[in-house]
Amino acid sequence: MTVAGIMRQYQVVGRKAATADNANPEAYRMIIFAPNTVIAKSKFWYYMHQFRKMKKTTGEILDCVEIVEKNNRIVKNYGIWIRYQSRSGTHNMYREFRDLTLVGAVSQLYDEMAGRHRTRPRSIQIIRTATLKPSELKRTNGMQFAKKDVKFPLPHRVESAKRNQKALSDRTFTTVRPTTYFN
Repeated sequence: MTVAGIMRQYQVVGRKAATADNANPEAYRMIIFAPNTVIAKSKFWYYMHQFRKMKKTTGEILDCVEIVEKNNRIVKNYGIWIRYQSRSGTHNMYREFRDLTLVGAVSQLYDEMAGRHRTRPRSIQIIRTATLKPSELKRTNGMQFAKKDVKFPLPHRVESAKRNQKALSDRTFTTVRPTTYFN
């Protein structure tokens, strides 16, 4: 599986194909993160074969729907529990991310795991996700933004040209350095 761009969240429902012995088999629902529906269905069958000994040839997919988060204007803290396969073995891991949506946090996870651990997307299995309150955070990186009085200073700004205003310098190259401190 390749990850091109942002991941999407899908709900895939499937079951074993109906037979004469079992006319109405039990249905299984999974929440899966994948770039598109084809990969979401493929991952569904991958996990179903591991957990329930069902294959694509002996089953059917009833529904595959993309889940879209309603409130994506507020930054939230997300905790993600994963299992991944490295060159030396299988590892469990817990990660925390800050993002507007869970899908954005999962995309950050895949990017970070590729960068820090050289993990391929096919080697990562997301076990569980949760939205965390500031008191539930465990990692210091997320805790520093969970305070009430957090400030984001803008040191050394360089003013640029705006509409009907003059830029810092008319020329592209100049002998004078720009003033970047404004009090």
